[in-house]
Amino acid sequence: MRYEDLADLPCSITRPLVVLGDRWTLLLLKASFAGVRRFNAFQSALGISRSRLQDRLGRLVEHGILERRTAHDGDHVEYRLTAKGHALYPILMAIRDWGDTYMAPDGPPAHYRHRDCTGEAHVQLTCDACGGTVTARDVAPEPGPGLQAHLGRPETAAEQQRQ
Repeated sequence: MRYEDLADLPCSITRPLVVLGDRWTLLLLKASFAGVRRFNAFQSALGISRSRLQDRLGRLVEHGILERRTAHDGDHVEYRLTAKGHALYPILMAIRDWGDTYMAPDGPPAHYRHRDCTGEAHVQLTCDACGGTVTARDVAPEPGPGLQAHLGRPETAAEQQRQ
């Protein structure tokens, strides 16, 4: 199966990986959250080739994660995070938490402080019903409406009641 064909699979983990699943895209997002907005600044910060940078920025714009707009000075184009792009922040923070735990032998290289109280930001999974913390051991995936639609079957009454 080709990488692009994965976008057609009814999986909410696989589909985003088609868009986000390479290191350059995630590094572009990290730079965007740090305030980098211009093509040359991305290239300078990351050391990425112009063609690869153009491709990755284009993909992020195509998927509505970044938007291309004229800078306030009117002389340059900027790439700005959209609401959809800002929604990716917890993913980067989860990767950072994992990296700090398992790949930072001398301690975290950076602290991500909450500006209001100087505490540190971390990602935590919680249940939307009870508010409890959950781990992979606490979760049981079940077929959802997107899979039913993909298979061409309507949901059963029992599945509709659970929602």
